Amino acid sequence: MKNLNLNEIFKIAAQNKASDVHLIVGKPPVLRIDGQLKEIDKINILTKDTIQEIIFSILTSQEKEKLIARRELDTSYQSDGIARFRINVYWEKSNLALAARVILPSLPNMEEILMPKIAYKLARLNQGLVLITGPTGCGKSTSLAAMINLINEERSCHIVTMEDPIEYVFLPKKSIISQRQLGSDILSFGDALKHVVREDPNVIMVGEMRDLETIGTALTLAETGHLILATLHTQNASQTIDRIIDVFPPHQQTQVRLQLSISLQGVISQQLLPRIDNGRIASREILINTPAVGNLIRENKISQIKAVIQTSAKEGMVSMDQDLKRLVSEKLIDKQIALAYMFNPQELK
Repeated sequence: MKNLNLNEIFKIAAQNKASDVHLIVGKPPVLRIDGQLKEIDKINILTKDTIQEIIFSILTSQEKEKLIARRELDTSYQSDGIARFRINVYWEKSNLALAARVILPSLPNMEEILMPKIAYKLARLNQGLVLITGPTGCGKSTSLAAMINLINEERSCHIVTMEDPIEYVFLPKKSIISQRQLGSDILSFGDALKHVVREDPNVIMVGEMRDLETIGTALTLAETGHLILATLHTQNASQTIDRIIDVFPPHQQTQVRLQLSISLQGVISQQLLPRIDNGRIASREILINTPAVGNLIRENKISQIKAVIQTSAKEGMVSMDQDLKRLVSEKLIDKQIALAYMFNPQELK
């Protein structure tokens, strides 16, 4: 049994193709591999002092002060020659703990992550709002990065990203890319969006639309000749639209529905599932803002959008249940996995 430093732990995580690393008092380092948590073998149980030493070794004095004052810290860490890591440091039972997402150095592309053809069309738009949604850990950042990568390879434009923290680092190709990190480069997403028009952007990526100010400004920018790519923690397209509208006070919601019906281009809602042949694969629901969908948004008939998705395959739409059935038919996921994730499991029986 032995102790490891953080670089050694991260190296093991990358070698085992882990998606996440967890350090918590009373356990050895834990990796999430293909969705399952697994302890690193032959490593000592982490003590309070060991975890504090590991965590403080990568933090600046300013970050340490912030962590102690706020009891939470989001940051990133580059382990040379291994990978980049998105890190959250937090306190539990008066002990420090760490959760890190592994960001491999190679940028994801649309083909590798099996993005549907309609997603290419959404990435090639000149303006409007495109949303990637889903629960934590479902690959939203990876999908966003793949779309940004496509734009960078195909178009000459200025891409501005707002992230917390910066995950994938892009190298300019046909585009120039300004990556801005919350806390060090910007104070808030909402404030940065208010001033971004002075930076001559064509494409703006918002790591997460968290509050009324960010959502409101993003909607306005999407109406004024910019392509906005952003994420939300919602499970499907209908819930996404409801969440955006419900953020605003009642007296503004009619106007927001009108804005959304015009500026929204599409919603990609996804979840990650275990593949039959190991690894994980995304199942995706796609909503495209056709005239029929825009009309339902304006008239506040959001509940009817689900039916439109199910009957609009020609427009590139697909429901989550339909995509799960496809993955089963193509023998990419097990039937029992699909049943566990379907909204209407009886459709597959």
